[in-house]
Amino acid sequence: MRGRGTSEDGFTLVEVMVALLIFGMLAAAGVAVLSFSVRAQGATGTKFDDIAGIERTAAIMAGDLGQAMARPSRDETGTLRPAMVGEATSLALVRGGWSNLDGAARSGLQKIFYRVGERGWERVAFPQLDGAVPLDPALLVPTVQTARLRYRYRGAWSDRWDGAAGVPLPDAVELTLIRPGGLSYRQMFLVGSGYVPPRGGDGSGGGDTVVAGAPG
Repeated sequence: MRGRGTSEDGFTLVEVMVALLIFGMLAAAGVAVLSFSVRAQGATGTKFDDIAGIERTAAIMAGDLGQAMARPSRDETGTLRPAMVGEATSLALVRGGWSNLDGAARSGLQKIFYRVGERGWERVAFPQLDGAVPLDPALLVPTVQTARLRYRYRGAWSDRWDGAAGVPLPDAVELTLIRPGGLSYRQMFLVGSGYVPPRGGDGSGGGDTVVAGAPG
């Protein structure tokens, strides 16, 4: 005749339910930690992309403006345009030093246009200096709400530049990019001075960069 079972023969229903509860709590905690890690990684990646975009913009614009040339150009209609035409939210200029690795039959000068496009702050290049249709825009900084440009000459700032006073180029250009969340990025560049890398050698210089928590 078999004896009555003891507690060592198995688990009671209560013990099983407690074990399942603990397992469920651990699984939920693991999912929460994983979800937070994914969100944090995404936010960090976005921030790094923003920093890279700002540094890329600083380097490219420092190169373009540092090599700006006092050479007028013609648009697609054949109309003669000043060497630099600056508005409050856009900038067109002619730069030198355009590399020609494949030895194409073209000038070393290039016409460049900066603007706020649908995707953000864009740089538009032209394949020829006069009368050419622009190439596809290159995105420098995404999700830019608006931009403000100012032009300095002999200590005075203005919101426009067209060389009407007989001076084809200003001394400096200031760019402010305003982005969602109240962030603004301000950069200042010398014009026509030749491109000189900044102290620190990261290639993003030619100007000062200020990052603010609200539009300045």
